[in-house]
Amino acid sequence: MEQIRYITAKEAKFYKNKGGFLGLALGEAKYDRVTLLRAFPFSYVDSFVSVRDKEEKEIGIIRDINDFPEETIQLFKEEMDRRYFLPMIEKIHAITEEFGYSYWHVATNVGEKNFICRRDSSSFVPMKGKMILVVDVDGNRYEIS
Repeated sequence: MEQIRYITAKEAKFYKNKGGFLGLALGEAKYDRVTLLRAFPFSYVDSFVSVRDKEEKEIGIIRDINDFPEETIQLFKEEMDRRYFLPMIEKIHAITEEFGYSYWHVATNVGEKNFICRRDSSSFVPMKGKMILVVDVDGNRYEIS
């Protein structure tokens, strides 16, 4: 069984590379492009973050991003905000249905959006409290609270 490697602020230096992507220097190893994936994207947004190389192989886990310096935390948040962009639906203007799909026209916290959902349970995920996650046919996610 493989051991989990925890990445700490002491041993790791995260940076933005020339292309604007997140990079990592970890001991002798240098990864010019890494991605961050939350193990628990809705319940522990700052904890248990998987760091992966460009082949999606896990390098290690960050227990808590708040253990890192402020400038590194900012890099983490920029990377994860891009990956976990989640517009909040503020108003539903119209939903029409045709051939097993629903066509949505909504107002979100980032503007007007039109998207398409399948009419099955995979498009609507109940979350904690009264939150519902809506997933469109392209995999984009929207929040209804």
